[in-house]
Amino acid sequence: MLKTVVSGNRPTNYLHLGNYHGALENWVKLQEDSSFDARYFFVADWHALTTGYDQTDELKYFTGEMIIDWLSFGLNPEKAVIFVQSQVPQHAELHLILSMITPLGWLERVPTYKDQQKELAHKDLSNYGFLGYPCLQTADVALYNATHVPVGQDQVPHIELSREIVRRFNNIYKTNYLVEPQSLLTKVPLLPGTDGRKMSKSYNNSIYLKDTAEEARKKLMPMMTDPARVRRTDPGDPAKCPVYSYHKIYTTKEKQKEICEGCTTAGIGCVDCKKTLIEGMDSTLAPGRAKRLELNQNKKYVTDVLAQGNAKAQEIAKTNMEKIRELIKI
Repeated sequence: MLKTVVSGNRPTNYLHLGNYHGALENWVKLQEDSSFDARYFFVADWHALTTGYDQTDELKYFTGEMIIDWLSFGLNPEKAVIFVQSQVPQHAELHLILSMITPLGWLERVPTYKDQQKELAHKDLSNYGFLGYPCLQTADVALYNATHVPVGQDQVPHIELSREIVRRFNNIYKTNYLVEPQSLLTKVPLLPGTDGRKMSKSYNNSIYLKDTAEEARKKLMPMMTDPARVRRTDPGDPAKCPVYSYHKIYTTKEKQKEICEGCTTAGIGCVDCKKTLIEGMDSTLAPGRAKRLELNQNKKYVTDVLAQGNAKAQEIAKTNMEKIRELIKI
């Protein structure tokens, strides 16, 4: 069996640093991992409808921006298939079939189902699309015989449900054609927003991959730090400082040690700490930022990459869907 990775991301806004370090950075590593035979990364625009069914005006725009970010920060169309979910209609067809065999109880017990209903209490989520999105998620990975799906620990129950749905399909139709995907656990670094809360477009606290070095600097300089450091002479605790979370990613171990010591002894102020962080961040993100500027001037290349990726995904999906139709005798 070929080892295949499949993953996607919803195009609901610009990608921020949390998205990058939580998913995209890992995808780039996976495309270089020779232990995998195939990699599929897709824009999950149909998934965006599960909660944003009434907010579709900018879906196409953010789809394009997401592809530019992916290409700018490391995804290589020569090593991975990059495509848009809605351009491969077999996703919807397999989703329909899987929805016919999936018990409602399985969907209702998904941990995030009730959590998101509470979090998005202002929206009407009494629709099948929201309840049944695990069926679409399963179709997304089963359509390409995915053996592994990169997820954080909180997403493991979703993949377990996909395994159950695939197992049920295989049992009903007396086959082993659909592959039970495995969770590929990825370490997701804690990267808070500029106000200390979870980085989210809803909180207006995000630093985006599209941001220039100056735009990022303007967001970082007023960023909250350890509340205990009211004055410059007050010692702080890096463990309680959102800014230090960034140092763990963007500055060297040596610099981190200096920052930690300077903070706890009040040897340095928060402004100096942030200036050191910005230097490290600029150095790390500079190649991607430069590539993004280049691609913004060459939209035809981006369009061509997407057209080729859509075609490759359609070819695989069509072949597998024909076999699935045979299995269910349709």
